[in-house]
Amino acid sequence: MDRLLSMEVFVAVVELGSLTAAAARHEMSPAMAAKHIKGLEARLGLRLLNRTTRRQSLTEAGQAYFARCKVILSDIRDAEQGAEAMRSAPRGHLRITSTVTFGSFALAPAIADYLSEYPDVSVDLALSDAVEDVVASRYDLAVRIGEPADSSLVARKIGRYQMIICAAPAYLQRHGTPETATDLARHQCLDFSYWNRRTGWRLNAEDGGAAYPAGRFVSNNGQALRQAALAGFGIVLQPELLLAEDVRAGRLVPILESAWPVARPITLLYPKDRKALPKLTTFVEFMVKRFTRAAK
Repeated sequence: MDRLLSMEVFVAVVELGSLTAAAARHEMSPAMAAKHIKGLEARLGLRLLNRTTRRQSLTEAGQAYFARCKVILSDIRDAEQGAEAMRSAPRGHLRITSTVTFGSFALAPAIADYLSEYPDVSVDLALSDAVEDVVASRYDLAVRIGEPADSSLVARKIGRYQMIICAAPAYLQRHGTPETATDLARHQCLDFSYWNRRTGWRLNAEDGGAAYPAGRFVSNNGQALRQAALAGFGIVLQPELLLAEDVRAGRLVPILESAWPVARPITLLYPKDRKALPKLTTFVEFMVKRFTRAAK
């Protein structure tokens, strides 16, 4: 059994707190991950983890071994990255995460153009509106909407992200057009699962920026909310990127423009220790040029 892989699995179990999560990170079954841990313990003649039905914790020997494994694996990554940085042409694999809408509508076609220009690079794009830890999840780069919270990462702003409020003509004919943000309390507002459930929509409104939707349709996917709006069920607050074509075609009507949230920055985030790699530096510069040019 690959000893380095076993060490990586062991470190992942400790960092993620779960054998299942560690197995998912390394794209193996939980049973195989357990074999890697048992193999290490058999080789060392020591128990590394105390296991119960609900949780696991490091033994004293496990704590010392975990610390050494972290150092060893970090040294190996540094050696590999140093070797790759010496290559003149970008090559290798990039793991990237982005929000669903921006990733689908804007980032994916940009990645396709980048890959056409750099044939020795491959990309794995993961889309989720749940914010993951870039370093812990081992991403090379993340695209975030809003001001970055983690100052330990390199941040490059590439544009602005505008949210807009829209409704189908049929909905407005049946229920009327709200004139202020507070009017939204009397309408069906299509709600996004990841937003704060207590404050509702955060708007650029005179009442302090908060509106309190009473909608009955909640989803964690902007496309689902868009479809509900097109069906005339309610009012939607989603990225302009997602709704622009419907607005141009007249399927959705922009409303309450003065209450739209202030546009937020689109930011590329990546760990400082990876910024010298050609595959990452060329990707970042490609995206900066593409989206800053598009924003002008």
